[in-house]
Amino acid sequence: MLAKRVRVNVYGEITNGLYSGYSNAEGVNNVSSYIICRKSVNDFFRGVVIAVVTLKNKEVKCIVAPEGEVFYEPEIRERLKSLRNVEIQSMNCLYEKSCGAIIIHKSAENNYKVLLVKNHNGRYWSFPKGHVEKGETEEETAIREIKEETGLDVEIIKNFREVSDYCPFGRIKKRVVFFMAQTFSTNVKVQKEEIDSFIWVDLYDVHNKCTYDNDLRVIKKARENIDKLK
Repeated sequence: MLAKRVRVNVYGEITNGLYSGYSNAEGVNNVSSYIICRKSVNDFFRGVVIAVVTLKNKEVKCIVAPEGEVFYEPEIRERLKSLRNVEIQSMNCLYEKSCGAIIIHKSAENNYKVLLVKNHNGRYWSFPKGHVEKGETEEETAIREIKEETGLDVEIIKNFREVSDYCPFGRIKKRVVFFMAQTFSTNVKVQKEEIDSFIWVDLYDVHNKCTYDNDLRVIKKARENIDKLK
C-alpha cells in the first residue's frame, strides 16, 4: 500500500490533525487507516499512503495524507502518540529526510581536504549524513550524525545549504540536506555499525571519487563557497 493513491472515507477526528477512516484503491477496499493533515479534510478526499505501521498487536495500519502534503517519520510518530493503547512495532515511510555535511579540513599549508565515507549499504563514496530525529533542526541533525559516524566535532559554515531529492528504488522519496562544515582534526573514529571506510581527499579531486550527480553538484557548490573559510 505504501505510495498508493487512495480514496479516503473519513469517520471522525481523533485529535487536531489526526483522523480515523478507511482507504480504497484499485483491488484494495476498506483498509483501516489513520489520516494526518495540516488542514482540515472533507469526509471524502483523495490522498496518498505515506506510511505503513505495524503495531505490537500485529495489526497493520495505513497512514494517509492529502496529496501534496509531506510528513517525515518523527512527525508521524508524534501525531500517533495521542492514540491510546497504540504501540508501534515498525514503520515504513514514503518520505525520508537526512542531513549531513561536506566536512572540510584546512591544513597548515592552506590545502583543503574533504572527508568521504562508505557505509555498509553503499558501494560509493559520499558524505556523512543521517536521519532527522524528533525536535532537531537540520543543522543539529548534521552535527549529531557527523559526531556519531566519524567522532569529529564540526562547525557549520553559514550560508551554505544544498538539497538533494531522489528516489533510489522508484518509490521511497528521499531528501538529503547538505551543509558545509569545518573540522580542526583529522582523527576519524568511524561508527563500525554504520561506516565501512573513510578517506580524506583534496577538495579539487573529490569529483574523481564521487559518483552520484547530486554529490557532484553539491561539491561544486562547496568549491564556489570555499572563500568562506578564509
